[in-house]
Amino acid sequence: MAEPVAGATDALALTASYRRHPTLPVSGLLCYCRAGFEPELAAELTDRAAHAGHAGYARTVRGSGYVVFADDDAQALSRALPWHDLIFARQKLQLIAELRDLDPSDRIAPMLAALLPEPAAGAATPTSPAATRFGDLVVEHPDSDEAKPLSGLARSFGNALRPALRKTGLLSASARNDLPRLHVCFVAGDHAFLARGELRDSSPWPLGIPRLRTHADAPSRSALKLEEALLCLLDNDDRQRLLKPGMRAADLGAAPGGWTWVLMRNGLHVTAIDNGPLRPHLFDSGRVEHLRADGFAWQPPQPLDWMVCDMVEQPRRVAGRMAEWFREGWCRHAIFNLKLPMKKRWQETTLCLQEFATQAQRPLLVRARQLYHDREEITVFASRGGV
Repeated sequence: MAEPVAGATDALALTASYRRHPTLPVSGLLCYCRAGFEPELAAELTDRAAHAGHAGYARTVRGSGYVVFADDDAQALSRALPWHDLIFARQKLQLIAELRDLDPSDRIAPMLAALLPEPAAGAATPTSPAATRFGDLVVEHPDSDEAKPLSGLARSFGNALRPALRKTGLLSASARNDLPRLHVCFVAGDHAFLARGELRDSSPWPLGIPRLRTHADAPSRSALKLEEALLCLLDNDDRQRLLKPGMRAADLGAAPGGWTWVLMRNGLHVTAIDNGPLRPHLFDSGRVEHLRADGFAWQPPQPLDWMVCDMVEQPRRVAGRMAEWFREGWCRHAIFNLKLPMKKRWQETTLCLQEFATQAQRPLLVRARQLYHDREEITVFASRGGV
């Protein structure tokens, strides 16, 4: 059944009655993650919040693709946990309300009631506090098998909710970058979260997932991992300064050449280190050299700008090898993957990153993220030159 679009007067009149609806004002964060990694995200949020002096708690269901972290001061918590610092969170939003038992014939009115302020004492109806409170609307669902059937609802509901928000002054007439986004996240047809996304402290992509196109000439799908890493772990200025044509790089464990291909496409000269073969067309550019050697033993004859590594090995061993490259001054910047165990993955992540930073024996900028194209792993960007 199509959602009715409420006019401003109708929506305001319905607000008081819907304040008795099962709407739960909540304070805290709503974060999305890879399905199955909810315990890791919950542990990360709990540890980071405690370190910042926030005694909140995580609420989630394994396989759901999201975590709610409840805390009395959502704004302060959000400032203490910047989105760019989180590893297992694809998206970070400030919670506004949780709506349960929504009536499929009218989900809009209770959402408006949750967004509009309580009426002033003696007022007949509430009034909208501002002409534009949100600069954009995103209606979505978690990236999980259970939630994927909600994609049709999310698409159609956004078309119905948008004009209702504008009539009540809650949404700008056109998208604005100086205002926060309103996120409506359906986790079931009758259960949704309302949340606020700050443009400078949240992912710009729906669900926090950048949509990348598979290239026909890429040697493997692993190329998408490095492309996503360059997009998510570096900003536009970083990429312009740190990925200049003519720079030199090494790809440890390169075969069949997916990461080498990405570096080559960015104009870098690449030494590909692997005992296995590379795809022949990689050599057409003249900027790829293949050395059949062990990525854990090979040393560059001179310092390089970049080193990348996607070797399948114990994460602590990889972290130690990456630290050696920085300690010896063999590279200025690196992107590498750490394959995580099946259990205690958050603990292993923190341990590996701590050992990497300690063994490198020099100040480093480090960013880490579980990317969409990662599986049981995280991707790390490190730089000794700063960005």
